[in-house]
Amino acid sequence: MSPAFGAMEVEHYSKGVLLEPFVHQVGGHSCVLRFNDKTICKPLIQREHQFYETLPTEMRKFTPQYEGVVSVSFEEDEDGNLCLIAYPLSGDHDNLENLDNSDCEPKSKLLRWTNKKTMLLENEKISKEWVRQHRKEEKMKSHKLEEEFEWLKKSEVLYYTVEKKGNVSSQFKHHNPWSMKCHQQQLQRMKENAKHRNQYKFILLENLTSRYEVPCVLDLKMGTRQHGDDASEEKKANQIRKCQQSTSAVIGVRVCGMQVYQAGTGQLMFMNKYHGRKLSVQGFKEALYQFFHNGKYLRRELFESVIKKLTELKSVLEKQESYRFYSSSLLIIYDGKERQEVAVDSDPEDLEDLSEESSDESAGAYAYKPTASTVDVRMIDFAHTTCKYYGEDSVVHEGQDTGYVFGLQNLIDIIKEIRDESSE
Repeated sequence: MSPAFGAMEVEHYSKGVLLEPFVHQVGGHSCVLRFNDKTICKPLIQREHQFYETLPTEMRKFTPQYEGVVSVSFEEDEDGNLCLIAYPLSGDHDNLENLDNSDCEPKSKLLRWTNKKTMLLENEKISKEWVRQHRKEEKMKSHKLEEEFEWLKKSEVLYYTVEKKGNVSSQFKHHNPWSMKCHQQQLQRMKENAKHRNQYKFILLENLTSRYEVPCVLDLKMGTRQHGDDASEEKKANQIRKCQQSTSAVIGVRVCGMQVYQAGTGQLMFMNKYHGRKLSVQGFKEALYQFFHNGKYLRRELFESVIKKLTELKSVLEKQESYRFYSSSLLIIYDGKERQEVAVDSDPEDLEDLSEESSDESAGAYAYKPTASTVDVRMIDFAHTTCKYYGEDSVVHEGQDTGYVFGLQNLIDIIKEIRDESSE
């Protein structure tokens, strides 16, 4: 990005930012969209918004950073395709300087999505006949993708062989079925309400995957209870049934979604929430094992970091008076790229301090040696969270969220079991 563009960021944002599907969404039913490389956005739900604006300081390291609110509208092209555009809220222009918009996609990019004919004629001087043929081919491709998408929605566990040419992370864009599904559903909902409403508020949150080259993401639904205090009787019964028929009732946690890059086999693996609900406790343990396995070997160097962070989170939540995190999720994220190898003739002290980021690939001889890897543990999705500080809530709970803490302890214990069994 040119330095000159930085000075134009506020003006650039005020003209609209094209929102794209967030390709690393593996669970949840609310659509998550990419605002820029470091920021995602999702529909604003008042209770979740309130949580982010009032959450305790000690919990901030375990939640995405909250970055504000935007207004989102959509435009429909001649073929009925919808594109979502983010704008600053009225009167909020003064706060834009605090937001990094340097890598946002400008609204002008809509030409590529909604008016290919105009773009081709003006920018490339292509003949009208070529344009007609091009649009015909595009429609055929689109139809093929729709058929593939219908198949994807019915598949609970999917494997894709990664193309050796090109960047691995870019291939999530074409293969992540859950992200595609949520984006399609969000657009459909907005289209159905178009006559009554064309402006929506979305919250901006930190993109937790931005620091990883190939993010491996595990989405865990936490707690023994999922329905909020304001749930209807039908919703309450439905959520209780899901808990009773899954590992939620037994160990307070279940798989809600997963994406893993297995470098050993060159495959991307996706697992959705429907498969997660069917898992037994042993099946849950096997899914965790699969999440930490790269196709060649178990990523044992990740365990201590994960266990440490989960234990710290458990300690923090045990001190949270009155909070209930109904239906919230816990994300575990690490980088699925191959670990750096280190030279066999390197100094032992240098090997201890070597990180994935600083290792020198230009050295002559290499041998396998585990290196420290960064793992992130974060709580997300607070649409049904409640606390005594939320004045309008009719039900006030006392003490810690025992269901969530119970799930955390069981998760810690199972990861320790995998660690210990793999070292035998």
